Amino acid sequence: MTKSRTIRWVLLTAAVCLLGYFGWQRFHDPDGTAKSERAQKQLTGPAVRVTIAPVEKADFPVYLTGLGTVQGFNTVVVRTRIDGQIEKIAFREGQLVNQGDLLAQIDPRPYQAVLDQAKAKKAQDEANLANAKLDLQRFTRLGEFATRQQTDTQRSTVAQLTAQLAADDATIFNAQTQVDYTSVKAPISGVAGLRQVDVGNIVNASTQTGIVTIAQVEPIAVIFTAPEDQLPYISEAQSKEPLKVIALTTDGKKTLSEGHLAVINNQVDTTSGTIRLKAVFDNKDHALWPGQSVSTRLLVKTLKEATVVPDDAIQHSTNGLYAYVVNQDNKAEFRKVTVSQSIDGRSVVDDGLSPGQQVITGGQYKVQPGTLVSTAVASSDAAQSKVKHE
Repeated sequence: MTKSRTIRWVLLTAAVCLLGYFGWQRFHDPDGTAKSERAQKQLTGPAVRVTIAPVEKADFPVYLTGLGTVQGFNTVVVRTRIDGQIEKIAFREGQLVNQGDLLAQIDPRPYQAVLDQAKAKKAQDEANLANAKLDLQRFTRLGEFATRQQTDTQRSTVAQLTAQLAADDATIFNAQTQVDYTSVKAPISGVAGLRQVDVGNIVNASTQTGIVTIAQVEPIAVIFTAPEDQLPYISEAQSKEPLKVIALTTDGKKTLSEGHLAVINNQVDTTSGTIRLKAVFDNKDHALWPGQSVSTRLLVKTLKEATVVPDDAIQHSTNGLYAYVVNQDNKAEFRKVTVSQSIDGRSVVDDGLSPGQQVITGGQYKVQPGTLVSTAVASSDAAQSKVKHE
């Protein structure tokens, strides 16, 4: 009996402890939420940390990208127009020269002598003409005492000497032109290249080697190409207003200058299926240089209030493009999307997303539909660095 009484006391004590435990649990968690949360965590697993960004509505510029080559707006090889010895070089290589500036001086003495001779000949003919006019006046005053032949001959002499003076004027003009040609001047404003001759050299008008090459860099031109299937859209937009063109470094990281489309070539290159275009830039800071290779962006149009997301939000699969959206329960939702434009780290979504939603831009490889996520907002520094040149 003592043993059975001990067992009853043990069972009673255990029952009291069990009732006390359930009462304590009921008091601290009356709705059983802790139990349900633990069960939910066991079901869904720990939250996956991802990076998110908002789906925005913004104006989106549509560019045609390409490669181009910078050309001087005008390029002139400065050559001598006369023969002679160079006495002076009046420019520095790489110097910015203005139209009319002296570049080189050729020995003018032989041409000055010809000019002086022409002027002396004119003075002689002027004296002869004055004397002939006086003789004509005398014959005219003599009247019937002078024969008609004498008068007509004298009139002819006056006319001949008058014509000779006109020829003298032309000879003087030509000689003066040759003297002027001894001063070789810049025909345009631009940057002087490397000097081709030195002081003391004999130059000839017949030689093809020039004294220097001048390239006009303000303004300057860029020649680039676009696919021929874009020609109708370019022509239509250009007919409304000159299209904006951006010139960048070949890696696309630095904007060099902004200009406008000036010329669409008159024929398509059938071998490459492209059309050549020419853009003009003011180039006041000389960021563009003749012969330089650049990347180009031709602004064809601007999409108004487009749905825009970061490129990192768009994922590729065998079934097409998709993105993950974070819903109000912090769970990932699969969305199939359609993208029409993409540039500078941003994409235009035509279907599948709406402005105001949050899309996952980092950590998608750990996410499946329905996955619980913890979010961090993506930094905008990278995006701003991508589009700072716009």
